[in-house]
Amino acid sequence: MTNATQNWENASGEVTGIPQWYALTVKHQHEFPAQIALRLKGHETLLPTYRARREWSDRTVERELPLFSGYVFCRFPHRERATVLDTPGVGRIVGFGGNHTPVAEQEIAAIQTIMASKVAAHPWPYLRAGDRVRVARGPLRGLEGTLAEENDGARLVVSVELLGRSIAVRMEPDLVAPARLYRSAGA
Repeated sequence: MTNATQNWENASGEVTGIPQWYALTVKHQHEFPAQIALRLKGHETLLPTYRARREWSDRTVERELPLFSGYVFCRFPHRERATVLDTPGVGRIVGFGGNHTPVAEQEIAAIQTIMASKVAAHPWPYLRAGDRVRVARGPLRGLEGTLAEENDGARLVVSVELLGRSIAVRMEPDLVAPARLYRSAGA
């Protein structure tokens, strides 16, 4: 039996021998040290970053920040999870239902392509059509509605349930954020 044929799923459905990409949670602001420690252990890592300008009263500084704050991607065979979890700064392997869940190869490839292209990228709220959103800034700041997508861009839909009617306003996507963020913050 070859090595390739020995890499089957175990009882919980996790592939044990084939290196796969996993998302790892890391301690607050420990993305860079955790990545270095994982690389020193011989693991392939991905920490996509972006340039951000931070302004203080006396100066402006450009910094390299993680695109996915609190996470580092690491490629390893599942059977090596103990050595990964033993890395300083690493909290856990992201998963669902008690199982560690690999990140889809095409999603990692897309991130790597964006990073290699040197195109400016920045974090973006994870929103889908139908999500409740609140306008974060601009003349409609504070307004809540439902995100809708049209051929020409995003729309904020505000409904009057009693009348069974709605109105839509064309919105720049960077003006809205998930409404749940505001509710959890007590705003």
